[in-house]
Amino acid sequence: MAKRGQTANPSAAGTSRPLIAFILLSLTLLSGLAVGDSFATVDAARVEAAFLRNFAHYVIWPRQAFADDKAPWQVCIIGDDPFDDILDATFRGRTEQGRSFVVRRVSRGAQLKSCQLAYVAFRTAETRRAVLSELANHPVLTVGNAPQFLQEGGIIRFSVSDHVEFAVNLDRANAVALKIPTKVLEVAQLVVENGVSRRRR
Repeated sequence: MAKRGQTANPSAAGTSRPLIAFILLSLTLLSGLAVGDSFATVDAARVEAAFLRNFAHYVIWPRQAFADDKAPWQVCIIGDDPFDDILDATFRGRTEQGRSFVVRRVSRGAQLKSCQLAYVAFRTAETRRAVLSELANHPVLTVGNAPQFLQEGGIIRFSVSDHVEFAVNLDRANAVALKIPTKVLEVAQLVVENGVSRRRR
């Protein structure tokens, strides 16, 4: 279905102003976390969960990504779950475009195809590549934090330390009819487009 996009990051030196704004916006989506909280106190799982929530809001999915007009969002964790109950809490009680969210832990096979967002958490490159290959022709926003995630076929790669960076494989997004808005791309660290990797900041 449809979303729109934008992104930003917290308080590290040299961080762009739009990225700061986006991270603060993301963090306010998490229960018990205030805009004034130091970024250093927020663990990577909470930050990544907040970004996933914002991607659901901003990225545009094709209509056929959902079974019907009332089908909920399927947010899937594939592999070793790094979130505990953080991801469930981030999406609990929230809706986008009249759809609720369901967080699922899935493995391989047909279960994957019903996801709209998929966090790929397998530790080995071989297993990640196998999953991403299964999803290569389906409108699923694949997200992960492995250093080679984009090269393996993923769409968005996180890097969370004392600040947040993310990279986007726009070619893979376009291939599965996902539209990632310019405002998101403007604050990405790196964008792969037409086979070329371009650093944005």
